[in-house]
Amino acid sequence: MARDSPVAHVEIKCHSLHEDPEFQPADQRPLTAPARLRPSTSFTAGFDLFQPFKKWVSWLVPMFVAANCVVFFISMYVNDCPKNSASCVGRFLGRFSFQPLKENPLLGPSSSTLEKMGALEVDKVVYGHQPWRLISCMWLHAGVFHILANMLSLVFIGIHLEQEFGFVRIGMIYVVSGFGGSLLSSLFIQSGISVGASGALFGLLGGMLSELLTNWTIYANKLAALLTLLFIIIINLAVGVLPHVDNYAHIGGFISGFLLGFVFLVRPQFEWVSQRDAPRRYNSISVSKYKPYQYVLWIVSLVLLIAWFAVGLVSLFRGENLNDHCSWCHYLSCIPTSKWNCNSQRFTCESSRLGNQLNMTCLSNGRSGSYSIASSSPELQQICSQLCN
Repeated sequence: MARDSPVAHVEIKCHSLHEDPEFQPADQRPLTAPARLRPSTSFTAGFDLFQPFKKWVSWLVPMFVAANCVVFFISMYVNDCPKNSASCVGRFLGRFSFQPLKENPLLGPSSSTLEKMGALEVDKVVYGHQPWRLISCMWLHAGVFHILANMLSLVFIGIHLEQEFGFVRIGMIYVVSGFGGSLLSSLFIQSGISVGASGALFGLLGGMLSELLTNWTIYANKLAALLTLLFIIIINLAVGVLPHVDNYAHIGGFISGFLLGFVFLVRPQFEWVSQRDAPRRYNSISVSKYKPYQYVLWIVSLVLLIAWFAVGLVSLFRGENLNDHCSWCHYLSCIPTSKWNCNSQRFTCESSRLGNQLNMTCLSNGRSGSYSIASSSPELQQICSQLCN
């Protein structure tokens, strides 16, 4: 779930979640009052059938999906490929046609368009005083394949969680986890641009794991639920070690969501719910709403989350590159093999054309040049690569 930079020799880093778990977190069997408290059915016929937790109607997650799709259409409209390139894909779509596959194989806009729309670019965040890019980048996508993968994952994961816990909690986890993913990514990957909602999606997965742990006693099949969720998380993190995928955003989003899950996704004890909903005459025993370990996890997680964001932001705006302090951390995002190279450079250029005159600027080093466009001229990707080298 990383982010992308579709321009010549531009490495596209995009966040994508490849597994779509449909996970049932809790035993939803009707709750009955304890034997010593159970009232006579002669006057409370429906008491044994009440639902202990409220079921919410999911509307925020569908709105998130719609918002991401609208932003993608706007980015394609702004991109206007036919105006800047003669080899657009799907040219019949007019200004909604896609950049050439060599430039963006995910069927989407150019990296310069994404940069204008708010993609994560560390230099602009730190030196251009544009910290809002840490949030805006999570609403942008590199292409059709990228947004389809992420939105399908959001539907399968997010709707179920919103039905269980409501729009406020899930909305907070989604947005804050996306921010956490962008923050960790910017501390390790400081060249090129990055877009994608995968940090937020991994935050929902992290929240599901912490919800399972903190509400352990209400699960019917505890071990099966834990193993299933761990398998899904491991598979998705393993995909992140492939090239062009920003696993730092995955990890940052997952950690943020995992900590937030202990804060927002805590269930009260069944005994407390039963006592609350039972007639007053049966409330003879006082029961705490939460177990002691739930309170401890809530406090520890909140402190760790605040500390992580504070240290991360201070390090980012001081211009820190965490790769300088961790010689092996680069393997978390890409493991080199004989099939691919993790050290390929990422180049992003901005261009403008007037007649046959092309003006291009490398965004990483500021070098610019003017070129006369002819049939024998090198491709734009090659020009960009030459400027940035």
